[in-house]
Parts: sequence; C-alpha cells; structure tokens
Amino acid sequence: MCTLPGNPGSGMRGRWPHRPLRANVGAMHDFTPFEMERWQSLHENDVDYNLSESGVHPLAVRELLALAGNDVGDVVLGYGHSNGSPELREAIARLYAGAEPHNVKVANGSAEANFIALWRLVRPGDEVAILVPTYMQTYGLASASGARVVEIPLHEDAGWQPDPDEIRRSIGERTRLVIVTNPSNPTGAILSDSAREALIDAAARHGAWLLADEVYIGAELDGRRTTSFWGSYERVVATGSLSKAYGLPGLRIGWAVAPPALTAELWARTDYTTISPGTLTDRLATLALDDAVRPQLLGRTRRILRDGIASLEAWFEDRGIFEHRRPDAGAICFARYHADIDSLDLADRLRREYSVLVVPGAHFGFGRWIRFGYGLPVPQLRAALGRLGSLLDTVDTATAAG
Repeated sequence: MCTLPGNPGSGMRGRWPHRPLRANVGAMHDFTPFEMERWQSLHENDVDYNLSESGVHPLAVRELLALAGNDVGDVVLGYGHSNGSPELREAIARLYAGAEPHNVKVANGSAEANFIALWRLVRPGDEVAILVPTYMQTYGLASASGARVVEIPLHEDAGWQPDPDEIRRSIGERTRLVIVTNPSNPTGAILSDSAREALIDAAARHGAWLLADEVYIGAELDGRRTTSFWGSYERVVATGSLSKAYGLPGLRIGWAVAPPALTAELWARTDYTTISPGTLTDRLATLALDDAVRPQLLGRTRRILRDGIASLEAWFEDRGIFEHRRPDAGAICFARYHADIDSLDLADRLRREYSVLVVPGAHFGFGRWIRFGYGLPVPQLRAALGRLGSLLDTVDTATAAG
C-alpha cells in the first residue's frame, strides 16, 4: 500500500504535521495590467525598429565570450545555487561599498528582485511613497498588495527633481516603504544630492524601508557613476541588473542588495517563483562582472549613448516640435511634442503603419509625450526616426498644446 508522508502507518507522522491551511495575508488584491510592459511584450519582437527599449543594443554571446577570453562549454545545466553562485554574488557585492556576498540575492532580472522585495515589505493598509513619473512595476505591485500609494512628483521645471518639502509631507508615520528609481525612468534624470538626502532623512525619521531601483547605474552619459542609496541608511534595498547598463537583457540576471536577514527572506520567496537563476546565465553574468570585462562593457554602452543622443537631438532640432531635457543616464529620452494627436494614438499608428515601437507618455500619466529609446545602432535609429517623421508629416503640428 502506498501512503503519503504524515499519514497513519507511514512512519513519518512527525515530518509533515497536519494543520489547516490559512489564507496568505499578503495575497495580491486588485490586479492592474502593467500597461507599458504589456505594450512591449505584445509588439517589441514584431516591428522593424524598437524604440521602446531603455537599454543599449544587446551583445551576442560570442561578443561577451570574446571580451572575457573564456568559454562556458563546461557548464553543467542542472540546478545551480538558488541564491546565485558564490562567485556571482561576490562580483555583485563589489559594486556596492561595504556590501558582502551575504547581502546579495540574485534574481531573474531586477523585475523579480523588485517583486520579492515588495512581497516581503508591503502589507495591506500600508502607505507606500513613490517618486513619479516612474517605471510602473513597483507602483502596480504596491497597489495590488493593498497598499495606499502616495505620489511624490518629479518636477519638469526643476530638472525632474522632487521638492524636499513635498518629500517631508508625503512620508510619515504610516509610510512602510519609499520607492525611488535612480537614475529615473522615464526621464533619465539623476537625483540631486539635496533630494537624495531629503528622501533618506524622511525615511529614517519614520523607520520606513527605502527601495532604490538602480538599474541604470553605469549608463551615465558623462561616465560619472551615480551614487547608490546602499549604505546610506540601514533599511535600504538596492536593486539592479545587467539589462540596461551592460547590454545583456537576455541573461535575465538581476539582484537585490539588502541587510543579511532580509536577503535571506527574499531568497525564501524565490522558492515560490523562479527557484534559481539559470546556471548558464549565472556563469555568463559572472564573466560580465569580471574586473577586466566590466569596464569594457560600460565603455561600449557610453559610446552607444553618446552617438544615440546626438542623433536624436539633431532630429528633434530638425523637426522643431519637441521639447526635452537631455537625460543624465540610460538610453531613454522623455520628450514633449506639439502635434494634434495623443500619445496612445500616435504610438499605435506608428506601430501599425510604420513598424516602429515607442512608449507613449500616457503609460506614465503624461499626455503628448514620448519615451524614446535611443540605444540602437545609429543607422537603425535614424531609419526609425525617419519613419516617425513620415507619420508626423500626416498630422497637424501647428498646435502648441502639450
């Protein structure tokens, strides 16, 4: 007779004790589709030119292996370390002053790192303060977790910086978590020292956690690395990945850097999600973060960014209907346009009629705006912009309404 562990007669009654199942109090509440990611997921692989991507043109595996002078033919395709290999966690820890491997949880992209962080930190009824506009994953997750989201606006006329007084008013005794994306998505702006200090001070005053999505660190146009929030306060979780600054989105390697006790809890949550990073991608990520390879990847990224922003801004100048602030980091430029078409219609027509994908500003709550990805090789970028120009030639650009 076959018996299950814990059943009478199995000889294992003490191993899996019987107890009633209880509802998960952290279960998701109302689910809101992630508009921007749905838009990209549905269309980014079916267009001629993808200007919706926020990272630089990706490398091929052979290019990475050539830079590393290494091979991966000996990788055994079994289950590896579910929290990331010791070598990879050590390489990631070196990116953060004072961090050790036990501070690092490797995840399948920064999206999973953000997900498990909110899963652990946010409870129904909590307040979560978020700088906006932002990458809406964390906003949607906070709302779905039953939290009340408090928006802290970034002001265009202040270089996409928050007002310190608004920070202080928005973060209070009920605030459980403060979320920042720095450098910013969609604006590409880097927080000023004063804004950074105001956020840290307000979070510390009320004992709130601070989640810093820092996926664009390393993709600064001027080459000066953005200061991480890690180490500025004892309740900081910093997330990052190889997708944007390194041109390796297909590896799906991201991470969370946190106090060791929290890192252990984040690790436990991935037992319910993806279990572990792939052994092959873990090895390739370790090669990418080698001290001899990493500077070469970041140098490549910055060359692409400099060439791309020059081409995009020249096109803006030629068209005469765009306003923008040059981004500090990332292959993204958030631009207002003056034309008689809303951003959702413009993006949809551009996709259907011209096979070019952009992110409409409406996905960030902004009307006649476009988030341009300019990380393509320059000939492809110019060809894509030419098609957008052809579309704009068919609409009324005389209106001054933004």
